[in-house]
Amino acid sequence: MNTGEDTQGLRKITDFTRLISLFILSIHFYMSCYLAIKIWGFTAGITDRLILHLSMTGLFDGFLVPKLAALLCLAISLLGVKGRKDEKIKRKKITTYLIAGTLLYFAAYFVFRLGFGAQLTAGLYILTTSTGYLLMLSGGAMLSRMIKSAINTDVFNSENETFPQEERLLENEYSVNLPARYNLKGKIRSSFINIINPFRGLLVTGTPGSGCGLEKVIL
Repeated sequence: MNTGEDTQGLRKITDFTRLISLFILSIHFYMSCYLAIKIWGFTAGITDRLILHLSMTGLFDGFLVPKLAALLCLAISLLGVKGRKDEKIKRKKITTYLIAGTLLYFAAYFVFRLGFGAQLTAGLYILTTSTGYLLMLSGGAMLSRMIKSAINTDVFNSENETFPQEERLLENEYSVNLPARYNLKGKIRSSFINIINPFRGLLVTGTPGSGCGLEKVIL
């Protein structure tokens, strides 16, 4: 059953995956620009020991492996992106964002070949890589929304306007429990209209011929 809790859980998973991507990228920055970070005073003994243990996993060897790992986690997180439909999203814009982001993200390595000082090199590398990452994040989010809109056959958005209703039978000695059925994401499900305390206030109305027989407020 695809309920609000399921959607919230999926959102938490995608957010956590994106945080993993950012964590991998941050550790990569720390290791590849360690000299500049040390000059800036952002190093610490406990952090260095933690990074040392992480480096033994092989995930942070070189420049390509950690960047690919961060990019993979980012791509997984984008699978759960669900935003409002935007008619202004164009394929050309998405392609531009993705291509430019990918080029900046991977071409940032050549900053180390320019022969600048440690601090300038680190600043340029982090800035270029981060810019490419953000461009790919924006382009990927737009692409995910466009794909979801393309495969959505519900032109009137009726499916997305459905919501979970109470399916439990909540009873006490005074309760009135009416069985009902409702539509959720294209599936008919059973539910209950539970009037737990009818003494608090009840309005019964009906049109002529409806068989209601009572058209007043019961206080």
